[in-house]
Amino acid sequence: MAKNRNKNRVFRYNRRIQQKTDYKLRLKLLKSKLVRVVVRRSNNNVTVQFVKYAEKGDAIIASARSVDLKKLGYTLHTGNIVAAHLTGMLAAKRFLKKSQEDCVVDMGLQGIKYGSRLFAAVKGCVDGGANIRVKDVVFPSEERLSGTHLKAKDAKSVIEKTVKAVEAL
Repeated sequence: MAKNRNKNRVFRYNRRIQQKTDYKLRLKLLKSKLVRVVVRRSNNNVTVQFVKYAEKGDAIIASARSVDLKKLGYTLHTGNIVAAHLTGMLAAKRFLKKSQEDCVVDMGLQGIKYGSRLFAAVKGCVDGGANIRVKDVVFPSEERLSGTHLKAKDAKSVIEKTVKAVEAL
């Protein structure tokens, strides 16, 4: 009768097996001792969090979701590049009220493509005043960030109103 060899394992890195965590990348980011800007997306939402490592568990310093923009007068779709940019600005404003530390971007295991919503959110964080070291090549064009490509009639006025509301925070 063969022995079950899995019984001898104490810790199996389940999050790595489930493809949720890249432990080598996480260790590299944690060794930098910088605040991580964690950007996550779904079809209808973008989440930006400023996270600091703590032994008991990561501490979220500030965060924003694109749904939060609706409280500021944003009536357009919350899953596009413009919403991601504004969400990054909102998260950066909230972060700067609590801390002035340098940051590093943490994209996780998502598919990374230059000019995408992920980098629009990072551009929003930079425009909001957060000190993030990233090259300008990865950001979407200014036309995409300003929303000139959107077909809604009132898109330009809604975006301008939301930008003013975010900057007023």
